[in-house]
Amino acid sequence: MLNSSLRPSLQHSSLSIQHFLLLFLALCPYFVGLADSSIWDANEAFYVETPREMIERGDYINPTFNYEPRINKPVLSYWIVAGFYHLFGVSPAVQRIPIAIGGMVLVATAFLLARAASPEGRTGAAWWAAIGLAVSPRLLMFSRRIFIDIYITMFMALTLLCFALAERYPERRRLFLVLMYASVGLGMLTKGPIAALLPGLVFAIYLAAHRELGRVRDMLIPLGTLIVLAIVVPWYAALYQQAGWAPIKSFFLGENVARYMEGVGVNAERPFWWYLPVVFSDSFPWSIFLFPAAALWFHDRRRNSGSAPVRIRTLLWIWILVIVGFFSLSAGKQDLYIYPIVPAIVALAGIVIDRALDTTAADRPRVGLVTGVIAAVLIFAGAGFLTLFNSAFAVYALAGSALVGVGAMIGGSTAMLLARRRSAAALLVIVSTLVFVNWVFVWQVLPSFEKYKPAPGLAAELEKRAGPGDLLVTYNVALPSLVYYLRRHIEVFYDHGPVLELLQSGRPLYLMVSRDDYERAIKPLEPSPMCRVSSQLTFDVKLKNVLSRDRLPEVLLLTNQCQ
Repeated sequence: MLNSSLRPSLQHSSLSIQHFLLLFLALCPYFVGLADSSIWDANEAFYVETPREMIERGDYINPTFNYEPRINKPVLSYWIVAGFYHLFGVSPAVQRIPIAIGGMVLVATAFLLARAASPEGRTGAAWWAAIGLAVSPRLLMFSRRIFIDIYITMFMALTLLCFALAERYPERRRLFLVLMYASVGLGMLTKGPIAALLPGLVFAIYLAAHRELGRVRDMLIPLGTLIVLAIVVPWYAALYQQAGWAPIKSFFLGENVARYMEGVGVNAERPFWWYLPVVFSDSFPWSIFLFPAAALWFHDRRRNSGSAPVRIRTLLWIWILVIVGFFSLSAGKQDLYIYPIVPAIVALAGIVIDRALDTTAADRPRVGLVTGVIAAVLIFAGAGFLTLFNSAFAVYALAGSALVGVGAMIGGSTAMLLARRRSAAALLVIVSTLVFVNWVFVWQVLPSFEKYKPAPGLAAELEKRAGPGDLLVTYNVALPSLVYYLRRHIEVFYDHGPVLELLQSGRPLYLMVSRDDYERAIKPLEPSPMCRVSSQLTFDVKLKNVLSRDRLPEVLLLTNQCQ
């Protein structure tokens, strides 16, 4: 008969194997089909093309895009992609490899944060945190196309992790602090001073909350400053030597201060509370566990506020509140600005789940209601996906939309039935459902978006027709990936006046413009009728447009060379 003392360890081993398999299945989609999608005409185009231009020009100091200077971000992200290009060749798929790796680092960081915030020897929270982040639809999508935000999130999360480990394991404090300062420097070379400002503010508040500001002397600040400067200064010094203060001043004042204070680059005014729904959508599904996580933290803090795990959880809460509060005060709110809070959120959620499923704990939190809410969101999201993409209301035809919708509804319904009495089973169903949804998304849904990406089709037409001296012009339509596909400069205008001036000059040109903008702003004033070369569908998935069944947006390719 099995010795009773061995049963808990065997059960723990079995659970770890289950967790590992789930995590493995959740992580595989991050690397599936990276070559199957064309460039997303948003953030991704800049991080595909700028490193290519660096290699083409042999200049790794002055980033350019569209063959014009691009110093709105520091250079590290471009260097990383350029390095991968040198190793594996230039392609959008190669650019996506380091983004996916960044997503993996974030999952590992969440695992280690949850472990640091758990009692010694307990790993359940770490596994649940990592799995919850790995199945997050937002992280999966971001890790396939948004280089800069994944990497600043990664370096800031590593900064938080190293500080937390220095607190948890003081005997190795020096090592973890050195790694923390290295993460700060890399973060600053990725996106700027925010990588140092926000962690510094969080750690100061943390020390003040524990009445330990005097410990600042133990933070190795002189050494840390040297580490950060050694990472950051060489590129700025080289940039200054070649271009002077102008680009550096423009970056610090324009891309940082003006963006925060005046909302430069953001076209909508957003209220103070705008980030609240973002907090829950960015880290779904585990974000819903923030409520019981807060209750559990208050409970544990009253009982033993000085324990290392509770202190780490306090740090995680300060991290979340400071970052959300800081950007809530800004004029230019963007959802990804607060994305660095996600590893902290899932770590706190993992702790709640682990405690709730621990049958030996005397103070187990009840998570049935929260699990039921997550299940309900899955049902609602699945029904919404079916309605938007696979019903009479559907404007966009997406392969796999029925599988995603039905799968989410079945998984959500099953989890809801289990939530009240079998929370562990319900959580496994939720995770398994999201694994299924993510696999279908990368195998079928994402490739079917290709027919709504206009740039590849437009580029193919222009390669056949446009001569070396012809102007290529876009008006009020974002098609930055054309530069990569055509390997030539594109004239970009958001005011119709310069476009009309070019038409009046008679210079041969090809104009890319939405049908609505052409009919409204160009056609009534053009000096002579332009010829339509082709048109490409694009996507603008706004709920009001889908429900009103508006026609699909269309980008026209026009020319004044009608022959």
